[in-house]
Amino acid sequence: MKKIIFAAVCVMMFASAAFSAETVKAYTTMEEPLAKALFDEFEKETGIKVEWVRLSGGEAIARLEAERANPQASIWVGGVGTQHIEAKLRGLSTPYRSRFANSIPARYRDPENYWTGLYVGPIAFCMNTDRAKELGLDMPKRWSDLIKPEYAKKIRVAHPSTSGTAYNMITTVIRIFGGDEDKAFAYFKELAKSVEQFTRSGSAPGKSCALGEIPVAIGYLHDQIKLQREGAKIEIVIPKDGTGFETASMSILKDGPEPLNAKKLYDWVLGQKAMDIIARWYVIPLSNLATPTSTGFSLEHMNLVNQDDQWDASNKERLLERWNAEISTFSEKK
Repeated sequence: MKKIIFAAVCVMMFASAAFSAETVKAYTTMEEPLAKALFDEFEKETGIKVEWVRLSGGEAIARLEAERANPQASIWVGGVGTQHIEAKLRGLSTPYRSRFANSIPARYRDPENYWTGLYVGPIAFCMNTDRAKELGLDMPKRWSDLIKPEYAKKIRVAHPSTSGTAYNMITTVIRIFGGDEDKAFAYFKELAKSVEQFTRSGSAPGKSCALGEIPVAIGYLHDQIKLQREGAKIEIVIPKDGTGFETASMSILKDGPEPLNAKKLYDWVLGQKAMDIIARWYVIPLSNLATPTSTGFSLEHMNLVNQDDQWDASNKERLLERWNAEISTFSEKK
């Protein structure tokens, strides 16, 4: 009888431990392998399991809005800064001042502590060298090159209604035209003739280019470098007439189910272990704790536009409405 009672007590103890295992639910806009590497290390160090879902930036905002009355996640890791500003403006996130915040330059942090930048990723073009040779195409080096007749239906880029990458493209081109939105949208109408497909995810075009499905893709530099380092036969160029960039960021979500564990994850992501993991993704880390990875590209040698993420976030709805009204040839395909 004593053995039976002892066994029953052990079962109850193990069951209790299982039910009390700590978790934190997260949305992420990082690529799946990168998110897994980061969150698995956090669980290994803290014992807190991250139950995460990967979404494009636009999908993340849409889900947070849909779940406003009953939030399902506690933290959003990754995604362009304009979307984290949008989450703040919509009342979907909540401020948190991490003890590691000062490791990030002030210009890449929200002054009210609603979001913190993690890394910078410039917009770049990539071309599949085999397909280029087959088709007799030269590597495009400027935005103006992309609308030349020889690139008709040979480019992929994401759709700005679902991708922060593509919305970043809109605001970048507006700045290249000196803030003249009419000239920028006239350009986009020409660019649409060159686009064979518009994807939901900002990283999808680069993957298609790496596979040779399409000759040219527009996306973020780090995604393209990763593909190149993995063996893809692609050439990469930062547009000479100007490029914008994402400030991949992180926010605590308002009324999330695990606020304490979300803050623990937030702090950990800003710490050296996580920043060294992030630095290995070929991005340009913002933390002074990170050990940067050499990519052959540096911000000092790029023609960066004068980006204003606050303006971009405040004008997003208006610009997307204009995009959808005027760029009628766009199609949303996965």
